[in-house]
Amino acid sequence: MADSIRLEIVTPRGRALTADVDEVTAPGVEGEFGILPGHLPILAALRTGIVNYRRGTETKRCAVGAGFAEAGPDKLVILTDDYTERAQIDPVIVRKELAEVQAQLSRLESVPIVAPNAKGGDPAAVEARVRREALIARENWLAISMELYGDPLPATQRPYDEFGPPSPPPDDELPQGDEPGDGSAPGHPSDKK
Repeated sequence: MADSIRLEIVTPRGRALTADVDEVTAPGVEGEFGILPGHLPILAALRTGIVNYRRGTETKRCAVGAGFAEAGPDKLVILTDDYTERAQIDPVIVRKELAEVQAQLSRLESVPIVAPNAKGGDPAAVEARVRREALIARENWLAISMELYGDPLPATQRPYDEFGPPSPPPDDELPQGDEPGDGSAPGHPSDKK
């Protein structure tokens, strides 16, 4: 069994971090998970969050964007678009960009959105949803950067961020009847006599 783990974090710009560590905790989409030497092989999707890694008694942290992690008994590779360390964060610039992103999000609140795969969806509504998802991803990255810096932002809640509101059923799955409330749907209250 290996006595350490080779941690590699890779971005499109190249290898961002390489370190031999005793333990790693990463932000999976299903929750945080830990990797120790000798771990069974695993492939996990990552959400934007903080990676903690320890060597001896020294613990370090970095922020990663959404991506994937592949672990084995002696290695953990994280593939992500975004990576930063605390020393690289300028909180003034991050807060300014965050204010711009939140202003753009508030302007999109009144615009109807529709799922990208919806039949007959208005192209402007589809574009609004795509734009909103990109802004929320950026907002999450900026919030994690501030958390890594040591000045976490207040929590925000955006309903339907991941899945959106349920799509209406297709027309061929709707109950057929002459008039609403005509009692043609089984078990409808107007069926009672």
